[in-house]
Amino acid sequence: MSIDSALWLAGVVLEGAIIGLLLYTRIVRLLPVFFIFCIWNLVSDVAGMLVRTRYPAHFVPFFTAELGLDSIVQFAVLVELAWSVLRPYRSSLPRATLPGLAVLVLILGAAVWPFTGTNGLHGLTPEWTILIRVQQTFSSLRILFFLALAGLSQLLAIGWRNRELQVATGLGFYSLVSLAASMLHTHHASQTTFHMIDNLAAASYACCLVYWGISFLQQEAPRQEFSPRMQNLLFTVAAGARSSRIDLDDLRKSRR
Repeated sequence: MSIDSALWLAGVVLEGAIIGLLLYTRIVRLLPVFFIFCIWNLVSDVAGMLVRTRYPAHFVPFFTAELGLDSIVQFAVLVELAWSVLRPYRSSLPRATLPGLAVLVLILGAAVWPFTGTNGLHGLTPEWTILIRVQQTFSSLRILFFLALAGLSQLLAIGWRNRELQVATGLGFYSLVSLAASMLHTHHASQTTFHMIDNLAAASYACCLVYWGISFLQQEAPRQEFSPRMQNLLFTVAAGARSSRIDLDDLRKSRR
C-alpha cells in the first residue's frame, strides 16, 4: 500500500470513529454542526477518491464544488463554536447575538482575504487562484479562532477539557499545517516536493482526528461562570442591544 493510500484510509477510518464517538458521548447534542462537518469530511473524502481514480477528468469541477460547500460548512462550525462558548449566558443575550456572530466571522474573513495569495500565484488560472485563496482564508480563520479562544480562555472560563477549545485546537493545528502547505504549493515546487507537502498535510489531519478522539473520550470539565469583566461586557452589550431595539420600535410607532 502506498503512503497516499495509507493516509487516506487512516483518515477515513478515523473520521468514522470520530462520528461514532460524537454519537456515543452525545457531543452531537452540544455541537450538531460540528457533527455534520465530520460527516461531510467523510463523505467528501470517499467521493473525492472515487472521482480521482475513476473519473479523473471530472476531478477539478468536483474539487471546485466540494471546496465551496466545505467553506460553507466550516463557516457554520466557527459560528457554532462561538455561540457554544457563550452557552452559560445565552439566555441573557439578545436574539441578534447569533446573527451578529455570523456577521463578525464574515467580516473577519473579508479582512483576511486581501492577505492571502499575495505571493507565488503568478501563472495560475483565475479559477485556481480563487480556490487557493479561499483555502488560505479559511485556514487563517480557523487559526485566528483558535488563538482567540486560547487567549481569552480565562475571561471565557474555558480550558483544554472543554469541547469548544478541544475542537478549536484540532482545527487550529491542522489549519496551521495546511496553510503552510498551501503557501508552499504556490511556489512551484518540484513534483516530489509537492507530493511530500500533501502527505504532510494529510498526516496532520490524521493527528487532529486522533487528538479529538482522545479528548472526546475524556469527561468534559464543568462549565464555569465567566470572569466578572466578561460578564459586565456581555451584559453591557445585551443592554445596549435591547435599548437600540426599543428605540427602533419607538421610532417605527412614531412614524405610523
